[in-house]
Amino acid sequence: MKAKRQEKIIELIEQYDIETQDELTEKLNEAGFHTTQATISRDIREMKLTKLTFPDGKQKYIALDNHDTASTEKYKRVLKDGIMSIAVSENILVIRTVSGMAMACAAALDHLKLNQILGCIAGDDTIMCVARNKDSAPEAKDEIQKIIG
Repeated sequence: MKAKRQEKIIELIEQYDIETQDELTEKLNEAGFHTTQATISRDIREMKLTKLTFPDGKQKYIALDNHDTASTEKYKRVLKDGIMSIAVSENILVIRTVSGMAMACAAALDHLKLNQILGCIAGDDTIMCVARNKDSAPEAKDEIQKIIG
């Protein structure tokens, strides 16, 4: 039941712009999955769903934890929509994003597994990425800029 419910959650968040757990619970109930908000909350955590904030302030749940081609394109779209600027200092990249999108962009960078990046820490509109070394940081910046166009 859990696997089918989680599969349905992915289907629903890809089909609709779902902003809240209550909306997701309602859509699941309409689809015949009678569940509680607490269960949905656990599913969201377990499935590593995140909210993407758009420039107009609207949010929607997205899945960033699959590694297929479609997911890779979603990660790239998140980066294109979210990243405003990138600066390099030694082996650190400081990435500015649209307000509210830093966590989604950091998750996308982590899941794309760029060789030059060890990991990311995100706030609301700023990401700090640690590059493998001083020489990797400019390479990482170039790679990210290729992705975002």
